[in-house]
Amino acid sequence: MTSSRPGTRIAIVGAGIGGLTLAAELRRRGLEPQIYEQASELREVGAAVALSANATRFLRDRIGIGAALTEKAADVDGLILRDGRDGRVINKISSRQEYHERAGAPYYGVHRADLQQMLKAAVGEDAIHLNKRCIRVEERSDAAVLHFADGDPVEADLVIGADGVRSRLRRELLGYDDAQFSGCHAWRGLVAPEKMPSLPDPEAIQFWMGPGGHLLHYPIGGGVQNFFLVQRHHGPWEEKSWVVPVQEEGEHLKAFEGWDPAITEMISANPVTERWALFHRPPLQQWSRGRITLIGDAAHGMVPHHGQGANQSIEDAIVLADCLIDGPADGSGWDAARQHYQDLRADRARRVQITSLATADLLHLPDGPAAEVRNARLGAADAWGRYLGWIHEHVADRYPATLIS
Repeated sequence: MTSSRPGTRIAIVGAGIGGLTLAAELRRRGLEPQIYEQASELREVGAAVALSANATRFLRDRIGIGAALTEKAADVDGLILRDGRDGRVINKISSRQEYHERAGAPYYGVHRADLQQMLKAAVGEDAIHLNKRCIRVEERSDAAVLHFADGDPVEADLVIGADGVRSRLRRELLGYDDAQFSGCHAWRGLVAPEKMPSLPDPEAIQFWMGPGGHLLHYPIGGGVQNFFLVQRHHGPWEEKSWVVPVQEEGEHLKAFEGWDPAITEMISANPVTERWALFHRPPLQQWSRGRITLIGDAAHGMVPHHGQGANQSIEDAIVLADCLIDGPADGSGWDAARQHYQDLRADRARRVQITSLATADLLHLPDGPAAEVRNARLGAADAWGRYLGWIHEHVADRYPATLIS
Protein backbone atom coordinates (compact mmCIF):
# COMPACT_ATOMS: atom_id res chain seq x y z
CA MET A 1 0.00 0.00 0.00
CA THR A 2 1.07 3.60 -0.54
CA SER A 3 1.58 6.04 2.30
CA SER A 4 -1.06 8.38 3.67
CA ARG A 5 -0.45 11.73 1.93
CA PRO A 6 -2.71 14.30 0.20
CA GLY A 7 -4.58 12.51 -2.56
CA THR A 8 -5.15 9.37 -0.53
CA ARG A 9 -8.74 8.19 -0.87
CA ILE A 10 -10.06 7.47 2.62
CA ALA A 11 -13.64 6.24 2.97
CA ILE A 12 -15.23 6.32 6.43
CA VAL A 13 -18.34 4.16 6.78
CA GLY A 14 -20.59 5.65 9.45
CA ALA A 15 -21.29 9.24 10.53
CA GLY A 16 -21.47 8.62 14.25
CA ILE A 17 -19.29 10.36 16.79
CA GLY A 18 -16.15 8.36 16.00
CA GLY A 19 -16.43 8.65 12.22
CA LEU A 20 -17.11 12.37 12.31
CA THR A 21 -14.26 13.01 14.75
CA LEU A 22 -11.83 11.08 12.57
CA ALA A 23 -12.95 12.92 9.43
CA ALA A 24 -12.67 16.31 11.16
CA GLU A 25 -9.14 15.60 12.39
CA LEU A 26 -7.94 14.22 9.06
CA ARG A 27 -9.38 17.20 7.20
CA ARG A 28 -7.83 19.61 9.70
CA ARG A 29 -4.47 18.06 8.88
CA GLY A 30 -4.77 18.20 5.13
CA LEU A 31 -6.46 15.00 3.98
CA GLU A 32 -9.89 14.73 2.35
CA PRO A 33 -11.73 11.71 3.76
CA GLN A 34 -15.29 11.03 2.67
CA ILE A 35 -18.01 9.74 5.02
CA TYR A 36 -20.69 7.32 3.81
CA GLU A 37 -23.74 7.11 6.09
CA GLN A 38 -26.69 4.78 5.59
CA ALA A 39 -29.29 7.14 7.13
CA SER A 40 -31.13 9.72 5.06
CA GLU A 41 -30.31 12.41 7.61
CA LEU A 42 -27.80 12.79 10.42
CA ARG A 43 -29.51 11.79 13.61
CA GLU A 44 -27.83 9.96 16.45
CA VAL A 45 -29.38 6.90 18.09
CA GLY A 46 -29.94 7.61 21.78
CA ALA A 47 -30.88 10.81 23.50
CA ALA A 48 -27.61 12.03 24.97
CA VAL A 49 -23.98 11.29 25.65
CA ALA A 50 -21.63 11.92 28.57
CA LEU A 51 -18.26 13.18 27.36
CA SER A 52 -15.46 12.70 29.86
CA ALA A 53 -12.13 14.52 29.91
CA ASN A 54 -10.29 11.79 28.01
CA ALA A 55 -12.40 12.81 25.00
CA THR A 56 -13.33 16.46 25.60
CA ARG A 57 -9.66 17.50 25.63
CA PHE A 58 -9.50 16.49 21.95
CA LEU A 59 -12.84 17.99 20.98
CA ARG A 60 -11.63 21.26 22.50
CA ASP A 61 -7.94 21.29 21.53
CA ARG A 62 -7.92 19.36 18.24
CA ILE A 63 -11.36 19.50 16.65
CA GLY A 64 -12.08 23.04 17.81
CA ILE A 65 -15.63 22.69 19.13
CA GLY A 66 -14.88 23.67 22.72
CA ALA A 67 -16.84 26.93 22.50
CA ALA A 68 -19.86 25.16 21.01
CA LEU A 69 -19.76 22.55 23.79
CA THR A 70 -19.55 25.27 26.43
CA GLU A 71 -22.64 26.89 24.91
CA LYS A 72 -24.77 23.80 24.32
CA ALA A 73 -23.65 21.18 26.85
CA ALA A 74 -23.83 20.93 30.63
CA ASP A 75 -20.50 20.96 32.48
CA VAL A 76 -21.45 18.43 35.15
CA ASP A 77 -20.70 19.13 38.79
CA GLY A 78 -19.04 15.92 39.88
CA LEU A 79 -19.94 12.25 40.06
CA ILE A 80 -22.23 11.03 42.85
CA LEU A 81 -22.89 7.42 43.83
CA ARG A 82 -26.14 6.72 45.72
CA ASP A 83 -28.07 3.90 47.29
CA GLY A 84 -31.06 3.41 45.02
CA ARG A 85 -33.44 2.49 47.82
CA ASP A 86 -33.09 5.51 50.10
CA GLY A 87 -31.02 8.00 48.09
CA ARG A 88 -28.16 7.96 50.58
CA VAL A 89 -24.92 9.38 49.15
CA ILE A 90 -22.20 6.72 49.10
CA ASN A 91 -19.62 9.09 47.65
CA LYS A 92 -19.36 12.40 45.83
CA ILE A 93 -16.16 11.59 44.04
CA SER A 94 -15.38 14.93 42.48
CA SER A 95 -16.77 18.45 42.23
CA ARG A 96 -16.70 20.31 38.91
CA GLN A 97 -13.54 22.18 39.82
CA GLU A 98 -11.83 19.10 41.24
CA TYR A 99 -12.67 17.15 38.11
CA HIS A 100 -11.18 19.82 35.85
CA GLU A 101 -8.01 19.89 37.94
CA ARG A 102 -7.64 16.12 38.11
CA ALA A 103 -8.56 15.22 34.55
CA GLY A 104 -7.51 18.35 32.70
CA ALA A 105 -10.74 18.97 30.79
CA PRO A 106 -14.50 19.23 31.41
CA TYR A 107 -17.03 16.44 31.86
CA TYR A 108 -19.97 17.31 29.62
CA GLY A 109 -23.49 16.03 29.21
CA VAL A 110 -24.81 16.88 25.75
CA HIS A 111 -27.64 15.92 23.46
CA ARG A 112 -26.28 13.57 20.80
CA ALA A 113 -27.94 15.54 18.00
CA ASP A 114 -26.20 18.73 19.16
CA LEU A 115 -22.82 17.00 19.29
CA GLN A 116 -23.34 15.48 15.88
CA GLN A 117 -24.14 18.87 14.39
CA MET A 118 -21.00 20.39 15.94
CA LEU A 119 -18.88 17.63 14.42
CA LYS A 120 -20.70 17.89 11.09
CA ALA A 121 -19.78 21.57 10.94
CA ALA A 122 -16.15 20.70 11.67
CA VAL A 123 -16.12 18.15 8.84
CA GLY A 124 -18.12 20.07 6.23
CA GLU A 125 -21.28 18.89 4.48
CA ASP A 126 -19.44 18.28 1.21
CA ALA A 127 -17.63 15.30 2.76
CA ILE A 128 -20.75 13.55 4.09
CA HIS A 129 -22.78 11.31 1.79
CA LEU A 130 -26.18 10.14 3.04
CA ASN A 131 -28.37 7.20 1.97
CA LYS A 132 -25.22 5.12 1.46
CA ARG A 133 -25.77 1.73 3.10
CA CYS A 134 -22.63 -0.35 2.64
CA ILE A 135 -23.46 -3.96 1.81
CA ARG A 136 -20.04 -5.31 0.76
CA VAL A 137 -16.38 -4.35 0.41
CA GLU A 138 -14.46 -5.83 -2.49
CA GLU A 139 -10.68 -6.01 -2.08
CA ARG A 140 -8.57 -5.44 -5.18
CA SER A 141 -4.81 -5.12 -5.49
CA ASP A 142 -5.07 -1.42 -6.33
CA ALA A 143 -8.08 -0.35 -4.20
CA ALA A 144 -11.05 -1.35 -2.12
CA VAL A 145 -14.47 -1.05 -3.73
CA LEU A 146 -17.37 -0.22 -1.45
CA HIS A 147 -20.68 -1.50 -2.75
CA PHE A 148 -23.82 0.27 -1.55
CA ALA A 149 -27.50 -0.58 -1.59
CA ASP A 150 -28.14 2.24 -4.09
CA GLY A 151 -25.91 0.51 -6.66
CA ASP A 152 -23.23 3.21 -6.95
CA PRO A 153 -19.82 1.84 -5.89
CA VAL A 154 -16.95 3.90 -4.49
CA GLU A 155 -13.24 3.16 -4.70
CA ALA A 156 -10.92 3.90 -1.79
CA ASP A 157 -7.33 3.32 -0.77
CA LEU A 158 -8.32 2.87 2.87
CA VAL A 159 -11.70 2.00 4.43
CA ILE A 160 -12.52 2.88 8.03
CA GLY A 161 -15.38 1.00 9.66
CA ALA A 162 -16.99 3.48 12.05
CA ASP A 163 -20.44 1.99 11.71
CA GLY A 164 -21.20 1.19 15.33
CA VAL A 165 -21.88 -1.88 17.42
CA ARG A 166 -23.91 -3.50 14.60
CA SER A 167 -21.06 -2.91 12.17
CA ARG A 168 -21.28 -4.25 8.64
CA LEU A 169 -17.54 -3.66 8.24
CA ARG A 170 -16.76 -5.81 11.29
CA ARG A 171 -18.71 -8.65 9.68
CA GLU A 172 -16.68 -8.09 6.50
CA LEU A 173 -13.48 -8.35 8.52
CA LEU A 174 -14.51 -11.39 10.61
CA GLY A 175 -16.83 -13.19 8.24
CA TYR A 176 -19.56 -13.56 10.89
CA ASP A 177 -21.59 -11.60 13.46
CA ASP A 178 -20.21 -11.93 17.00
CA ALA A 179 -22.64 -9.74 18.98
CA GLN A 180 -23.21 -11.03 22.53
CA PHE A 181 -26.11 -10.18 24.83
CA SER A 182 -24.83 -8.70 28.09
CA GLY A 183 -27.66 -9.95 30.30
CA CYS A 184 -29.19 -6.49 30.79
CA HIS A 185 -31.85 -4.38 29.15
CA ALA A 186 -32.57 -0.68 29.58
CA TRP A 187 -35.05 2.14 29.23
CA ARG A 188 -34.03 5.73 28.48
CA GLY A 189 -35.54 9.16 28.38
CA LEU A 190 -35.20 12.93 28.73
CA VAL A 191 -36.92 14.84 31.52
CA ALA A 192 -37.46 18.60 31.87
CA PRO A 193 -36.42 20.13 35.21
CA GLU A 194 -39.93 21.18 36.24
CA LYS A 195 -41.03 17.54 36.21
CA MET A 196 -38.53 16.43 38.86
CA PRO A 197 -38.45 19.03 41.66
CA SER A 198 -37.28 16.41 44.20
CA LEU A 199 -34.08 15.51 42.34
CA PRO A 200 -31.01 16.18 44.52
CA ASP A 201 -27.83 17.58 42.98
CA PRO A 202 -29.28 18.07 39.48
CA GLU A 203 -25.98 19.36 38.05
CA ALA A 204 -24.08 16.13 38.83
CA ILE A 205 -23.79 12.86 36.96
CA GLN A 206 -25.26 10.24 39.29
CA PHE A 207 -25.43 6.47 39.68
CA TRP A 208 -28.17 4.98 41.89
CA MET A 209 -27.40 1.35 42.73
CA GLY A 210 -29.68 -1.42 43.92
CA PRO A 211 -30.59 -5.10 43.65
CA GLY A 212 -30.82 -6.16 40.02
CA GLY A 213 -30.52 -2.72 38.47
CA HIS A 214 -29.24 0.83 38.46
CA LEU A 215 -30.07 4.31 37.24
CA LEU A 216 -27.63 6.67 35.55
CA HIS A 217 -28.61 10.26 34.86
CA TYR A 218 -26.94 13.56 34.05
CA PRO A 219 -27.83 17.05 32.78
CA ILE A 220 -27.45 17.88 29.09
CA GLY A 221 -28.16 21.63 29.12
CA GLY A 222 -31.15 23.75 30.08
CA GLY A 223 -31.69 21.67 33.19
CA VAL A 224 -32.88 18.68 31.14
CA GLN A 225 -31.83 15.29 32.52
CA ASN A 226 -30.96 12.26 30.43
CA PHE A 227 -31.70 9.01 32.26
CA PHE A 228 -30.63 5.46 31.51
CA LEU A 229 -32.39 2.82 33.58
CA VAL A 230 -30.79 -0.64 33.52
CA GLN A 231 -32.24 -3.92 34.78
CA ARG A 232 -30.84 -7.44 34.85
CA HIS A 233 -32.56 -9.56 32.19
CA HIS A 234 -33.38 -13.15 33.13
CA GLY A 235 -32.54 -15.55 30.33
CA PRO A 236 -31.37 -14.92 26.76
CA TRP A 237 -32.59 -12.06 24.60
CA GLU A 238 -35.06 -13.79 22.28
CA GLU A 239 -36.33 -10.83 20.28
CA LYS A 240 -35.12 -10.38 16.71
CA SER A 241 -34.48 -6.69 17.25
CA TRP A 242 -32.23 -5.11 19.87
CA VAL A 243 -34.90 -2.45 20.48
CA VAL A 244 -38.49 -3.51 21.14
CA PRO A 245 -41.72 -1.78 22.20
CA VAL A 246 -42.47 -2.02 25.90
CA GLN A 247 -44.66 -4.99 26.72
CA GLU A 248 -46.90 -2.95 28.98
CA GLU A 249 -47.18 0.70 29.91
CA GLY A 250 -45.13 1.56 32.96
CA GLU A 251 -43.10 -1.66 32.97
CA HIS A 252 -39.99 0.30 33.98
CA LEU A 253 -41.84 1.73 36.99
CA LYS A 254 -42.79 -1.74 38.17
CA ALA A 255 -39.20 -2.89 37.75
CA PHE A 256 -37.99 -0.14 40.11
CA GLU A 257 -40.90 -0.11 42.52
CA GLY A 258 -39.80 0.69 46.06
CA TRP A 259 -36.76 2.72 45.05
CA ASP A 260 -36.19 6.29 46.21
CA PRO A 261 -39.13 8.64 45.42
CA ALA A 262 -36.85 10.97 43.45
CA ILE A 263 -36.19 8.10 41.02
CA THR A 264 -39.87 7.34 40.62
CA GLU A 265 -40.56 11.03 40.00
CA MET A 266 -37.93 11.18 37.25
CA ILE A 267 -38.69 7.98 35.38
CA SER A 268 -42.45 8.48 35.48
CA ALA A 269 -42.28 12.04 34.12
CA ASN A 270 -42.44 11.02 30.44
CA PRO A 271 -43.84 7.95 28.68
CA VAL A 272 -41.26 5.27 27.90
CA THR A 273 -42.12 3.36 24.74
CA GLU A 274 -39.05 1.19 24.03
CA ARG A 275 -36.79 -1.26 25.81
CA TRP A 276 -33.19 -1.69 24.67
CA ALA A 277 -31.14 -4.87 24.86
CA LEU A 278 -27.53 -4.15 25.79
CA PHE A 279 -25.15 -6.02 23.52
CA HIS A 280 -21.37 -5.98 23.39
CA ARG A 281 -18.60 -7.44 21.26
CA PRO A 282 -15.76 -9.68 22.42
CA PRO A 283 -12.27 -8.15 22.08
CA LEU A 284 -10.79 -8.53 18.61
CA GLN A 285 -7.35 -9.95 17.94
CA GLN A 286 -6.95 -7.87 14.80
CA TRP A 287 -8.57 -4.51 14.04
CA SER A 288 -7.48 -4.38 10.39
CA ARG A 289 -7.56 -6.68 7.40
CA GLY A 290 -6.60 -5.74 3.88
CA ARG A 291 -7.67 -2.13 3.45
CA ILE A 292 -10.29 -2.17 6.22
CA THR A 293 -9.65 -0.78 9.72
CA LEU A 294 -12.19 -0.49 12.54
CA ILE A 295 -12.74 2.22 15.14
CA GLY A 296 -15.17 2.80 18.00
CA ASP A 297 -17.97 0.35 18.69
CA ALA A 298 -17.19 -1.46 15.46
CA ALA A 299 -13.82 -2.40 16.96
CA HIS A 300 -14.77 -2.77 20.63
CA GLY A 301 -18.51 -2.46 21.22
CA MET A 302 -19.09 -2.16 24.95
CA VAL A 303 -21.94 -1.83 27.42
CA PRO A 304 -22.48 1.72 28.71
CA HIS A 305 -21.85 1.16 32.42
CA HIS A 306 -18.64 3.24 32.31
CA GLY A 307 -20.21 5.77 29.93
CA GLN A 308 -17.24 5.28 27.60
CA GLY A 309 -18.55 4.16 24.21
CA ALA A 310 -18.40 7.58 22.57
CA ASN A 311 -15.30 8.60 24.50
CA GLN A 312 -13.32 5.55 23.39
CA SER A 313 -14.35 6.15 19.79
CA ILE A 314 -12.97 9.70 20.03
CA GLU A 315 -9.70 8.36 21.45
CA ASP A 316 -9.56 5.89 18.56
CA ALA A 317 -10.17 8.63 16.00
CA ILE A 318 -7.38 10.86 17.29
CA VAL A 319 -4.85 8.03 17.57
CA LEU A 320 -5.65 6.61 14.14
CA ALA A 321 -5.40 10.05 12.54
CA ASP A 322 -2.01 10.60 14.16
CA CYS A 323 -0.74 7.19 13.08
CA LEU A 324 -1.88 7.68 9.47
CA ILE A 325 -0.45 11.17 9.15
CA ASP A 326 2.70 10.96 11.28
CA GLY A 327 3.73 7.46 10.31
CA PRO A 328 6.49 6.64 7.81
CA ALA A 329 6.13 7.83 4.23
CA ASP A 330 7.57 4.70 2.64
CA GLY A 331 5.62 1.95 0.89
CA SER A 332 4.85 0.13 4.14
CA GLY A 333 3.34 3.23 5.75
CA TRP A 334 -0.28 2.20 6.02
CA ASP A 335 0.27 -1.29 7.29
CA ALA A 336 2.70 -0.10 9.96
CA ALA A 337 0.51 2.88 10.88
CA ARG A 338 -2.62 0.81 11.33
CA GLN A 339 -0.83 -1.86 13.33
CA HIS A 340 0.65 0.82 15.55
CA TYR A 341 -2.84 2.31 16.02
CA GLN A 342 -4.03 -1.07 17.28
CA ASP A 343 -0.95 -1.51 19.46
CA LEU A 344 -1.61 1.85 21.09
CA ARG A 345 -5.34 1.32 21.57
CA ALA A 346 -6.18 -2.36 21.98
CA ASP A 347 -5.15 -2.99 25.58
CA ARG A 348 -6.89 0.12 26.89
CA ALA A 349 -10.08 -0.48 24.90
CA ARG A 350 -10.13 -4.11 26.05
CA ARG A 351 -9.76 -3.07 29.69
CA VAL A 352 -12.62 -0.58 29.37
CA GLN A 353 -14.77 -3.23 27.68
CA ILE A 354 -14.15 -5.86 30.34
CA THR A 355 -14.55 -3.59 33.34
CA SER A 356 -17.69 -2.01 31.87
CA LEU A 357 -19.27 -5.44 31.61
CA ALA A 358 -18.24 -6.35 35.16
CA THR A 359 -19.58 -3.07 36.53
CA ALA A 360 -23.16 -4.29 36.12
CA ASP A 361 -22.51 -7.07 38.63
CA LEU A 362 -21.07 -4.52 41.05
CA LEU A 363 -23.92 -2.06 40.68
CA HIS A 364 -26.65 -4.71 40.87
CA LEU A 365 -25.61 -6.57 44.01
CA PRO A 366 -28.48 -7.73 46.25
CA ASP A 367 -28.81 -6.29 49.73
CA GLY A 368 -26.38 -7.95 52.11
CA PRO A 369 -22.70 -8.22 53.02
CA ALA A 370 -21.39 -7.99 49.45
CA ALA A 371 -23.27 -4.73 48.83
CA GLU A 372 -21.95 -3.35 52.13
CA VAL A 373 -18.38 -4.13 51.10
CA ARG A 374 -18.99 -2.50 47.71
CA ASN A 375 -20.39 0.64 49.33
CA ALA A 376 -17.43 0.85 51.69
CA ARG A 377 -14.95 0.57 48.83
CA LEU A 378 -16.77 3.01 46.57
CA GLY A 379 -17.17 5.40 49.48
CA ALA A 380 -13.47 5.43 50.32
CA ALA A 381 -11.33 8.50 49.83
CA ASP A 382 -9.23 6.74 47.17
CA ALA A 383 -12.22 5.71 45.03
CA TRP A 384 -11.23 8.10 42.22
CA GLY A 385 -7.74 6.70 41.87
CA ARG A 386 -8.84 3.09 42.26
CA TYR A 387 -11.84 3.03 39.92
CA LEU A 388 -12.02 6.11 37.68
CA GLY A 389 -8.77 8.00 37.34
CA TRP A 390 -7.28 5.56 34.81
CA ILE A 391 -10.24 6.19 32.52
CA HIS A 392 -10.76 9.93 32.79
CA GLU A 393 -7.18 11.16 33.18
CA HIS A 394 -5.86 9.19 30.21
CA VAL A 395 -4.27 11.28 27.44
CA ALA A 396 -4.47 9.12 24.34
CA ASP A 397 -2.05 11.11 22.18
CA ARG A 398 0.94 10.89 24.52
CA TYR A 399 3.17 8.78 22.31
CA PRO A 400 6.88 7.99 22.25
CA ALA A 401 8.98 10.62 20.50
CA THR A 402 8.99 8.47 17.34
CA LEU A 403 5.41 7.48 16.60
CA ILE A 404 6.38 4.49 14.50
CA SER A 405 9.94 3.20 14.53
